[in-house]
Amino acid sequence: MTLIPGILSATGQTATAPLQVEPMDQFNEKLVQNVHPPDWTNPEPSGRYNLVVLGAGTAGLVSAAIGAALGARVALVERYLMGGDCLNVGCVPSKAIIRSSRVAADLRDACKYGVIGAAEAHVDFAAVMERMRRLRSEISPHDSAARFSRLGVDVFLGDARFTGRDSIEVSGTALRFKKAIIATGARPAAPAIPGLEEAGYLTNETVFSLTELPREFLIIGAGPIGCELAQAFARLGSRVTLVTNGERILPREDQEAASLLAEALERDGVRLLLGSEVERVTREGARYRVGVARDGSVGTFAVDHVLVGVGRTPNVEGLNLEAAGVESGNGRVKVDDHLRTSNRHIFAAGDVCSAFKFTHVADFAARIAAQNALFPFLPGKKLSRLVIPWCTYTDPEIAHTGAYPGDLEKAGVSFETLRVPLEETDRAVLDGEHGFLKVHVDSRKGALLGATLVARHAGEMISELTLAMTQGVKLGAISGVIHPYPTQAEVIRKAADTYNRKRLTPSRKRLLKRIFAWLR
Repeated sequence: MTLIPGILSATGQTATAPLQVEPMDQFNEKLVQNVHPPDWTNPEPSGRYNLVVLGAGTAGLVSAAIGAALGARVALVERYLMGGDCLNVGCVPSKAIIRSSRVAADLRDACKYGVIGAAEAHVDFAAVMERMRRLRSEISPHDSAARFSRLGVDVFLGDARFTGRDSIEVSGTALRFKKAIIATGARPAAPAIPGLEEAGYLTNETVFSLTELPREFLIIGAGPIGCELAQAFARLGSRVTLVTNGERILPREDQEAASLLAEALERDGVRLLLGSEVERVTREGARYRVGVARDGSVGTFAVDHVLVGVGRTPNVEGLNLEAAGVESGNGRVKVDDHLRTSNRHIFAAGDVCSAFKFTHVADFAARIAAQNALFPFLPGKKLSRLVIPWCTYTDPEIAHTGAYPGDLEKAGVSFETLRVPLEETDRAVLDGEHGFLKVHVDSRKGALLGATLVARHAGEMISELTLAMTQGVKLGAISGVIHPYPTQAEVIRKAADTYNRKRLTPSRKRLLKRIFAWLR
């Protein structure tokens, strides 16, 4: 039930209505054949299901797969494309484009590494996008209707709505359930900017349908989506303007990390308009005119496209939650720490109920929801027990796990922060890269409480710290873990070494001196 109206269109209301994913080439045809087959026939339901899952994005797919693997009778319902945002309009296509943009940046900067002439290379944007579509189609079988049917899941394609506390209707077919999980995801939020709706705009749901590079590109919103796409398109050749009403980009992240990234974006040619408001958007033929207020004055920009990336809105419309006795608030389905809704037979997982709108969080939330739904006689799993990492896939990447200092201060936790520059690792010097690691440690116990890592591959490195936190490994213990040399991951061991040296207080040093003097 993930809503992706911008990337596709449907003719008719039946489960097998043909879907068009633009551009409809061989790769998108393969995608649709896998994740919303035009010739799909919904199964005939018989009896009551142990579990009905609404939505076939990450949370829905994981929930359904777990239920089927455990022997439960499971129905999975999806309105548009199985795989949800991650496969179709999120993680997969964006990271494919980011990879191409990194190659372009490496070629541009090749002379710094003694490679001459590479900067003359040309970016073929159409080929970049075709590569993305090809790779997305190759990944799509994993999320396909056929695969889940083989797993033993009854896959229903069509609109679903609750008709009671233990029943739903899918395109006219009634399904009854013992337990249900709502996993309908979220869609891009749109700011109330005069003229925006009339002029039209891109979001993450439509930008990956482009086949021509926007020469002038204005992006509204400086969160992860805005920053990732701003840098990627700038490196591919667009003249990008990034507008935010905040005083800095990535307001949730460590301020030093955000400042370092802002410098990187500007080096890549992104024009940052901080503390700015988009006042109006108008269409002028094939282009857009955007009025932006900043420091008391209004400037206008003529651009080829406007992209909006200002947050996500959960998909709850049309579900008829009232009939099921499921409460919602602030646009989200309300859940407790066990992911149970106000109807004790219905759970929710993923973006439809979570403040952490990440694929990996949806995955692990689905595991909690599925276990709690199917095994109510076992001690319930809790969402609050998860240690959640995330990463913004810019260059450098900004990865974080655990708590931020502000969270710890509000909770009254005594902690200290250690900072180690990435350049203290020889590998970072040899790679010509900059960044840092900050770790927040319990002042009394030495337990890891949180960390922010800035490096080109920070997302690949942060899991060592997440593992330590989940397994109760203290920072000082990491000092005894051998890391290959030379690697940038050594920055984590160096942080542990720094922590251990800080524990060697002057009084302890004096005691050791007396001991060594006695041993002479």
